[in-house]
Amino acid sequence: MSDGPAARRGPGEPWGGVRPFSIKTKLAVLVVVSVLITTGLSMIAVQTKTELRFIMVFSMIATLLITQFVAHSLTNPLDEMNTVARSISHGDYTRRVSENRRDELGDLAQTINAMADELEAQDRQRKELVANVSHELRTPIAGLRAVLENVVDGIAEADPETMRTALQQTERLGRLVETLLDLSRLDNGVVPLKKRRFEVWPYLSGVLKEAQMVASARGGMASGSGSHTRTDVHLHLDVDPLDLTAHADPERIHQVVANLIDNAVKHSPPHGRVTVRARPGSGPQSLQLEVLDEGPGIPKSQWHRVFERFNRGVVARPHGPGSDGGTGLGLAIARWAVDLHGGRIGVAESERGCRILVTLPGETSTSR
Repeated sequence: MSDGPAARRGPGEPWGGVRPFSIKTKLAVLVVVSVLITTGLSMIAVQTKTELRFIMVFSMIATLLITQFVAHSLTNPLDEMNTVARSISHGDYTRRVSENRRDELGDLAQTINAMADELEAQDRQRKELVANVSHELRTPIAGLRAVLENVVDGIAEADPETMRTALQQTERLGRLVETLLDLSRLDNGVVPLKKRRFEVWPYLSGVLKEAQMVASARGGMASGSGSHTRTDVHLHLDVDPLDLTAHADPERIHQVVANLIDNAVKHSPPHGRVTVRARPGSGPQSLQLEVLDEGPGIPKSQWHRVFERFNRGVVARPHGPGSDGGTGLGLAIARWAVDLHGGRIGVAESERGCRILVTLPGETSTSR
């Protein structure tokens, strides 16, 4: 079907782009009514032999009254918009403009309200970010300060065990700052994609070995030291076919898999099992990744919030020893890294535990 003039009209533009209640229509009606009034009064003057000056005065008064009525209907919403815009500029994002008009000013009111909604949401997220980052930084800083104060006051000696405790808190601070920097880079779009073809089995095998090595190195640390402190959880890799290849940025995918494993390990039961599964996708060099754990799972009502920043889910505490709740940023970073590839990530149905499904489009995707 060809797109004729009628097909190109919007829902509110039934007459070739001119809406019946638009400002243009109102001004046109004003001009027509003014001309009709003047013409009518002139005809009455000719028939009744009234002096032309009286007709002119009556015509001007009538035209001014009608113009005043139309101008009032146009300036009132502009004054309201000006008041709301001034409030927004001073940080009050709760004010809204009335949307009871069907002309261009009504469209402008909707746009201003949408802008106010977006600014209010961003302001709320900014405040939450400051509060959450402050909370995350406070714990390791307080721990480090307590250790150092004990050493300075002579309560504890600067022995290897005490220094190891201080090092744990310092490392936790470093990981938090590194995570925030990664998220900032992803937000600003300054993380370029360096896609290449790679074999999935040896690549994922290396990621899992690295996770196990980090867990073993930090396994003796106290609870709250950070990620990958569980040594009782078994990591299993399932790739089919074994010669499966993919086309993506290995560094960014490493972030995705490592963060998903970290999250799965934290919420696994003692001596649980985390499975990383890889299968070919629908397109050439595309990849489908799954990370499954045996934990309590995520309620379906919370699926849409899993990848929000600083969201720790509904599980108050991780299950295993030596694991804390983390920063709530790992899954947010995983989502951004997948988005950079033009892929999809989300929670999928699972008979047990939590199942995160990642789909990467392969060679057909374009860097963003």
